[in-house]
Amino acid sequence: MAERLRASGWTILGLNVHVGRAELDIVAVDPTPPARLVVIEVRTRRSRDFGLPEETVDAAKRTRIRRGAQGLRERGILADGTVVPALPLRIDLVVVEPPREPGGAIRIRHHVAAL
Repeated sequence: MAERLRASGWTILGLNVHVGRAELDIVAVDPTPPARLVVIEVRTRRSRDFGLPEETVDAAKRTRIRRGAQGLRERGILADGTVVPALPLRIDLVVVEPPREPGGAIRIRHHVAAL
């Protein structure tokens, strides 16, 4: 997913970033005006047998992500020394599902400002 975002002009700051008890899947900058610091939660599912992947982000997970994103902004730096830019913050959800039929395309849905 990070490569797809990078190909679209996004700057990837970190993957699997730990902030307190939260793990932020992707931390990036969306260059689309106005530029934003974006924390992306990525959900992958093999099937819809137990519902949509979007439904797996429960209240506790949303709270951890929000706290982690806020902690990241307050800290202002990643563990590897990458500076987190002082931009408006947004939290997105990206869902990845397998093709519906053999040989089909992987399905990706990017929910902007989902959390």
